[in-house]
Amino acid sequence: MKKILIKNIKTLYTSIKKPPVKGSLMKEILELENAYVLVHDDVIIEIGSGDKSVDSDCEIFDAKNLIAIPGLIDSHTHLVFGGSREHEFSRKIAGENYLDILKSGGGILSTVEATKNATHKELYEKAKKSLDEMLLFGVTTIEAKSGYGLELDTEIKTLEVLKDLNKKHVIDIHSTYLGAHAFPKEYASKRGDFVKKIINDLEIIKEKKLAEYADVFCETGVFDAIETKQILLKAKDLGFKLRVHTDEIDSIGGTEVAINLKAKTIDHLMAITEQDIDKVAKTDTIANLLPSTSFFLNKDYAPARKLIDAGVAVSVSSDYNPGSTPSENYQLTLQIAGNKLRMLPNEILTASTINPAFSLDLHDKIGSLEVGKKADIVLLDCNNLDYFIYHYGINHTKHVFKNGKLVVKDRKIVEEIV
Repeated sequence: MKKILIKNIKTLYTSIKKPPVKGSLMKEILELENAYVLVHDDVIIEIGSGDKSVDSDCEIFDAKNLIAIPGLIDSHTHLVFGGSREHEFSRKIAGENYLDILKSGGGILSTVEATKNATHKELYEKAKKSLDEMLLFGVTTIEAKSGYGLELDTEIKTLEVLKDLNKKHVIDIHSTYLGAHAFPKEYASKRGDFVKKIINDLEIIKEKKLAEYADVFCETGVFDAIETKQILLKAKDLGFKLRVHTDEIDSIGGTEVAINLKAKTIDHLMAITEQDIDKVAKTDTIANLLPSTSFFLNKDYAPARKLIDAGVAVSVSSDYNPGSTPSENYQLTLQIAGNKLRMLPNEILTASTINPAFSLDLHDKIGSLEVGKKADIVLLDCNNLDYFIYHYGINHTKHVFKNGKLVVKDRKIVEEIV
């Protein structure tokens, strides 16, 4: 690949702090005016400001006064699922509670049934369409979970779809096994049997090399802290890295289990206690906040300011899924983080780039615009970073480079992604 010079960048914004970036350091970012980035193959080899002389064989890309940020990293998604749940929307906003919707065959169990009945090709094409949308919003790396199988064959099918998409799509996908997402109806009175099944299934998922991470939904009505610990201990023993859904509705001990086992992330945290905030601050576990879920469900938001002010490393993710966050617009997630979580634009940039990169063990390759890192670069049609968060609900992305290759130009995918 030729060298590429991206020039005439109005302002380049990036964190250059060593991750995990905690507390007050989250708002300390580099702002480089009249910037350029020189790329060779897929790697940044020089960053500077002003004019840059290059050889005649170097390709020039004129940013035309756009601003530049690192490729966005959405580190909590449920990308692959069958069907959709719009038929429940009117019932939900009319006040019908989730348990009643679940009892009538809706909720997560309807997604489980649709995912089970969908073919690999159907799931692939549906998820690819969502990935294309994410790319257009400037997302270049995601974490994606299984969890809509609740039995081994469908979980494997989901993870195989993710594996195929990762090979063929320009967005990098890092897969998580979430067999412990809910209890199937047939195990409602046999919780221990289902926990044992998940533990056994972990060995098969590991043998097939289908996931890097294991996750558990530790919450009232789902998996308790003891069950969560049993599953995560086995997962860790098998070599999985850990991520945990917890403290979404009630604080039932999931955060303590997660940090004791050195989980990479604890996710949701709307109900996290002051004591647990102090404990997380003493670790390198990332508090992964999902404000779009609170927005869509009309629920309380995670206490981002308390977490940041206590010295916790925070990331922000979409939680894209059919039940509580049916939107691929990651930029809207970041704008909600500003408006509802009271996070500053600089903090939001850190929370959507270097901290999620750290949680995926990718911080030496992506997450910031620095020499030696992959050239994942998003050019935004904004005057400044504040405007990116302030002007909400639209797509500010104009161009996207992934691994040094222009993949989105003038808000269109450059070439067909199979």
